[in-house]
Amino acid sequence: MYKAPVEDIAFTLNHVAGLKGAIAEGRLGDLSDDLVDAILLEAGRFASDEMAPLGPVGDKEGARLVDGKVIVPTGWDKLYQDWAAGGWNSLTSDPDFGGQGLPHMLNVAALEMWNGGSMGFTLGPTLTMGAVDALVAHGSDALKAQYLPKMVSGEWMATMNLTEPHAGSDLGVMKSRAERRDDGTYRIFGQKIYITWGEHDVTENIIHLVLARLPDAPAGTRGISLFLVPKFLLNADGSLGARNDLHCHSLEHKLGIHGSPTCTMIYGDGKFGDEPGAIGYLIGEENKGLACMFTMMNNARLAVGMQGVAICEAATQKAVQYAKDRTQGKAPGWSGSGMSPIIEHPDVARMLVTMKALTQGSRAICYSCAHATDLSHHGDADEARHWAERAALLTPIAKSFATDAGVDVASLGIQVHGGMGFIEETGAARLWRDSRIAPIYEGTNGIQAADLVTRKLPLSNGDHVRGFIAELKEIAEQVRASNLEAFGETAARLSSSLADLEETTEWLLARLAAGDSASALAGATPYQRLFGLALTGVYLAKGALAEEDHGRDQRLSLCRFTAENLIAETAALKDRVINGAASLQAARAVLA
Repeated sequence: MYKAPVEDIAFTLNHVAGLKGAIAEGRLGDLSDDLVDAILLEAGRFASDEMAPLGPVGDKEGARLVDGKVIVPTGWDKLYQDWAAGGWNSLTSDPDFGGQGLPHMLNVAALEMWNGGSMGFTLGPTLTMGAVDALVAHGSDALKAQYLPKMVSGEWMATMNLTEPHAGSDLGVMKSRAERRDDGTYRIFGQKIYITWGEHDVTENIIHLVLARLPDAPAGTRGISLFLVPKFLLNADGSLGARNDLHCHSLEHKLGIHGSPTCTMIYGDGKFGDEPGAIGYLIGEENKGLACMFTMMNNARLAVGMQGVAICEAATQKAVQYAKDRTQGKAPGWSGSGMSPIIEHPDVARMLVTMKALTQGSRAICYSCAHATDLSHHGDADEARHWAERAALLTPIAKSFATDAGVDVASLGIQVHGGMGFIEETGAARLWRDSRIAPIYEGTNGIQAADLVTRKLPLSNGDHVRGFIAELKEIAEQVRASNLEAFGETAARLSSSLADLEETTEWLLARLAAGDSASALAGATPYQRLFGLALTGVYLAKGALAEEDHGRDQRLSLCRFTAENLIAETAALKDRVINGAASLQAARAVLA
């Protein structure tokens, strides 16, 4: 059973991502170390004791559509009520609307633990948090007053409605339409698919954020508007009124996350109300809805990265425990009686240590991204811009590297279990099934790579990424200067991987400057992995260098393993980025 890794999480937050230093410098208000510890301990307890036991239940039962109503798995309704009553939905929200105003770092740490307990369950609350952020940033005062208090408290959940049957990532071709009404409202018509928690029986109201196009809107993404469309309309006193003209047509039958209802939603077909058309309220300005939705989507991308970290941790825990209990053969040097535990076999140990390295590296990348987001709201304009650019640079890496790692680590976990990993009763297969969606939604990892290369590398004319690489080099030099024998060849391997990162970065920036975006995009995905591997090596080294570390020997060992076994891949990835475009273009002929 999953056990929230509170100590590892606290260590990464404080000594790798930078939370402890930010608190000491007074950058995060009156936040104290004691409060951080209390929040992490309780979030971990809830994830381990309340959520984790219901994860398998959700997988086996799934969500069901019965007579137009979506029924969630047994126990999930009460689990959500207990979760909301604990104030978890409001950690980072604006205090003006009932939020606690805590740093984003604490929320992503809690998200890791909750997703470790049950990814399918946590998807619902995650989307509500994102919708709150979008409404705070772009909603009118009236909408904020009417909807935010109950969204922040968790009394109402929320969704994000983008995808249509013919329009996946290309939102510019969506067909959902909106019609203006004289009273200032809009009528929404259309079909949306893959809507997570789009219908359920857990909260009395569901607030849908829906992208649609006005009749006179410009073509493409410049003509999209964002609307708040509640399941139930509100009376003048704020109480629930009539049912809005929207409903769940069907549920998807999915590879994983079975307990999370993934809905096809119909808006405006006349099933409810006096006339066809779901009543919606404009968020932000007409034809600028995509910018508003990106407030929600950017936060969701890091949240999805945390799903990858959570799956990594859960799969590693399960595999390590199984490898300690399962006996088979005799490992080299085994002197005990009978067969040795398979954890003693070198190949099994290699898989398990690789799983741990990818888990800790992904965690550090995601938490560092959250740290940058927090600091982007503090300091003077130059400092805020610096940290905003750091968060922008790290977001696509956090989303992609962590979710790719989730798939890889869950697959290794099945391999460690051997044949039992392929059997559902061990739970190893569930983690892989759940993990597989994360590299796809909230922008596929290929889209993240394109965003990283074409939009994030050129920030400040490339000076930001250059400065970041210089910071990473300083950590590698600290490893060299430490003269700790336990680091082995870590310093040299880190320096080599950072040289690969630097050379590849400059090559990509030069290609973009020359107008050769095709070559840059051909290498975007291997570059994104190269960046993530280099960060993994450096961040594990940063943790191993920390003085306040009771588990330093283990961190040193894991850092050395990572440097000497995993990050050498950056050299091959560099070659793919710089030299792979021409062969890709030539090989496309085989697809004809």
